[in-house]
Formats: sequence, C-alpha cells, structure tokens
Amino acid sequence: MRQSGVIVRVPGKVNLQLSVGPKESDGFHEVVTVFQAIALYDDVTVRFAEKGERLALIAGTAIALEITGGTSNGVPIDTTNLAYRAAQTMIDSYDLEVSAENPLSITLKKEIPVAGGMAGGSADAAGVIVAMDALFELGLSRTEMERIASTLGSDVPFSISGGVAIGRGRGDQITPVLAQGEYHWVLALSNQGLSTPAVYNECDRLREGLTVTAPTANDQLLAALRAGDAKALGVALTNDLQSAACSLRPALRLVLDVGREYGALGNLVSGSGPTVAFLVDNEEKALDLAVALSASGVVGGVLRTSGPTHGARVIQTLH
Repeated sequence: MRQSGVIVRVPGKVNLQLSVGPKESDGFHEVVTVFQAIALYDDVTVRFAEKGERLALIAGTAIALEITGGTSNGVPIDTTNLAYRAAQTMIDSYDLEVSAENPLSITLKKEIPVAGGMAGGSADAAGVIVAMDALFELGLSRTEMERIASTLGSDVPFSISGGVAIGRGRGDQITPVLAQGEYHWVLALSNQGLSTPAVYNECDRLREGLTVTAPTANDQLLAALRAGDAKALGVALTNDLQSAACSLRPALRLVLDVGREYGALGNLVSGSGPTVAFLVDNEEKALDLAVALSASGVVGGVLRTSGPTHGARVIQTLH
C-alpha cells in the first residue's frame, strides 16, 4: 500500500561560532560557523490530498500550506514560504507528479521561534526535502538532499544533517564536527524578530574603515567540543553579528547581562538574533536562569533545551 504522507521532525540550531568575512562584490559575506542542532523541533507533514478533499491551494500552484503550533504567528502562507519553495524545487528537480488533480498538502507544526536566528524557516525547508524524498521514494543520499538544500538558504543543509558541524562559504558547505557530551541551553526569546539582511547591513556599517580578514574556525571551540568541556566551550562562544544585533536592539545587552549575573558558562546572540543563547552547567542551573530571565521583564519568553540532536528525519508514515 502506497504511503499517503510522511511526518518529518527537524531541529532548530544555535551558532556556537559565527565569523563573518568582508562584504564581497555580490553583496554576500563568506562565513565560518559552527552549528549545534538543539532539541527544539518543528514537525513537517507532507501528504497527498485524500480523495474528494478540497485543499486551499496557494494561487497558481498545486500545493496547500497550513501553519500550526506555538510559534506560527507571522509565518507566511504563500510562495515566499521556504517550505513551499522547497516543495516546488523538489517537484521541478525530479519531475514529480503533483498537479491540481493530485495536489500536495504541507502542514508545519512550529515550535522553533520565527525570525529568531534559530533557522526556523530553514528547518521547515529541510523537513520538506526529507519528506518528499521519502514520500516519492526518490532514494536520495544526504549529500544530494544537502545540494538541493543549499539552493534554498545557507542554514538549510545543516538542518538536514543536524548534530554539530562547521558551515563554510555562505554557511551551506557542511563538514561534521567530532563532539562529545550533552550541552544545556537557556534561550531568551524576543517578542519581535530581526531581519538577517538588516543585521548584516548594520555589521558592515559598524566595520566601516576597519580591516576585516577572512573567517577561520576557532580551534579552542573545536577542542572544547572534542573534549566535551562545557566550561571551555562557554568561554569560546563567539558571534561577529552580535554587536550589530545589539545595535539594532539595545535591550539585548540587558538580556546578556542577566545571564552573566546568574553564572552562565557563556552566552551569545544566536545567528542574526534576536534570540540569546546561554550555555549552563546542568538542568538545575538552566531552571534557575530561566526563572531569573522570566522575572527580569526584559525577555519575551524563555525556553530550556539541550544539544546536540539529530537532523531532519521521518518520524511517522501515513497510509
């Protein structure tokens, strides 16, 4: 019996390192980043329409998109959605049989914060790629799926691989990193997202007149991961976009201060922000910091999680 759909679970991420090179002639920046997938997930369901089912198709397409979950507000339900773009890319690349007579339904159950520097949209795109590979029995290798992913966004390939990895180029050239241990995180969320292009533009503005060198991997950070040394990792956390994010959102500095006061091993703005990630010793310290951040009045919400975790994977087949 042919499967009628699949559900894929895909994680968010924190950037343990984000080093940004100078702005290039095409407007982009070379980066070196170290990703860690964390146990905060979106569930992506891709299925064929049931017989007689009427789907609300996105105009001009054979794809319907539904958004649910705790962080669904503000997610577009049109052709700008990365999950839709991933589906259309897979259809075009592999000549898949999807039409108005045989449409696809995509449901995103979201728990990863939106526009929070945690790859929420990228995770959904990765989930769709893995789901459609399974649904259409394409038998793609992870490398082939990551190649498709890299055409959609710099964080999408890592969302497929998960674990811990170095991203180079635009962040989409993924190399797995040897890492031991479990790491405990407290995430301070903002009520408002930050635009990644705006943060990069501010980074360029702050760097005007300075000599900016090509980015390289942080040897101390990689050694800490190999050793499973959370304290050493906390010291080595770094993000070249942090100053720009704090410039655009000065309240982030107050959030960072609260974490330092309560003994976080390290902290940084995740990616382009505005989520602030705090590395702590254990679950007890995580709870203490979460309570302090909630009481501070300077954050929109607080989550406790851990990493690393797996990349996008099928968790259920629908018949």
